[in-house]
Parts: sequence; structure tokens; C-alpha cells
Amino acid sequence: MHFLVLRSHALNKMSRKVVELFYDVVSPYSWLGFEVLCRYRNVWNMELKLRPAFLGGVMHESGNRPPGMVPNKGLYMVKDLNRLASFMNVPLRHPSDPFEVMFNKGSLAAMRFITAVAEKEKDGYHLVENVSRELWKRIWSTDQDICEPASLSEAGLKAGLSSSEVEELLRLAKSQPIKDKLKQTTHEALEYKAFGFPLIVCHVGGKPQVFFGSDRFELMAHSIGEKWLGPEPNKPTSHL
Repeated sequence: MHFLVLRSHALNKMSRKVVELFYDVVSPYSWLGFEVLCRYRNVWNMELKLRPAFLGGVMHESGNRPPGMVPNKGLYMVKDLNRLASFMNVPLRHPSDPFEVMFNKGSLAAMRFITAVAEKEKDGYHLVENVSRELWKRIWSTDQDICEPASLSEAGLKAGLSSSEVEELLRLAKSQPIKDKLKQTTHEALEYKAFGFPLIVCHVGGKPQVFFGSDRFELMAHSIGEKWLGPEPNKPTSHL
């Protein structure tokens, strides 16, 4: 009996679909997609891989323009994010000066810091998830800075890192290997023809299926043979 249980677990692990999420904390839509995928990690038969990348690099290399640079798109995005935040139960609120936050300050330092966390963690994504969420909260919920070392330090401490770990990660984030790692992950997103984030790549039957945005989960579920149970799958009132 014990052997059969172990064999069942092994076969289940082998059959799990790998789902990669390429994201940047400067992107509010990435936060929505991130939270939903984290909720589904133990609902769908999938292995979720968090792939911190640099949205600025993807936008530049793909020739895309941010929605905020097109007035009508920018106006729509504000309403759209408010509706989605409520629907997905994510505490997303707009910063007082979105242009300053997204375009003048950007997220390069933050994404290098998260990349350093990922490089240090190696086994699993628990700390990467926690640190990413804390940085999203700072920029897209409490209207705080994510660029200064003190800001990254505060996010790291709230995510469960010790002071010494934070100091080590801040140093590591400035190193060439981490800068190169972030560039490499960004390049991998571009190889999937990324033009923005979130970019979700589902590996099914040896072939990648690519989805852009935080509103493709129903189609994604169909493609990987799973059921979409709404943005909060463990809630009995989830939409079917």
C-alpha cells in the first residue's frame, strides 16, 4: 500500500504541467495574475515557476508602448484595474503619481533584488513570492518607494528575511552575475515573443503555450486540461 501511494505521488509529479510566470512589480496586471496563479498552485496539477524579469527591457525590445502613453488607454486602465482588483480580491490602489512611479523611477533595482532572492533561494519560490508581493504592495497599494535600498530592505524584512540576509541580498543585487541573470530571464521572455507582462507560459505535451495578461485564465485552464473556478478557487462562491 505504501509503495502504491509513493508511486501515485511520483506519477502525479511527473504529469504536472510546468507554468512559468514572467513578471515585473511595476506592472499592476502582473500582480493580479501572480495572486491568481499562486492561489491555483495547489488546485491545478501544475508546477508554478516565478520568473522575475524587467518589463522596461521587454517594452523596448518589442517596440511596444505603455498604455499610459496613450491617453484613452490610460483612462481605461484606471477603471479596468479598479474593477479587476475588486473582482480578484487584491488590495490594489493607484499611486498618487503613476507616471513618476512607472516611468521616471521604474523597477530595475527592485527586479535585481528579487532576482538576487531567487538566486539565493534555489529550492522553491517561497521567499521570491513573499518579497515580490511586499514590493507590489509598496508600489500598488500603499504608494511607497521601491527603488531605494531602504525601501528594498523594508520589503525584505516584511517578507520574512533577517537583517543580515537583506544586507547580503542588497550587495548581491548590485553584482554583475545578478544583472546578467535578470537580462537573461528578460531575454527568455522575449524569445516567447513577449511584448508586455504578465506573460504566462504553459508547457503542455512538450510545447509551450503563451498567454498575455491577467484575463486569460479560463482559456488557459481549457488549454492545460484544468477547471477555472474563478479568481478565488477555494471560495465556495467562486464563479464557475
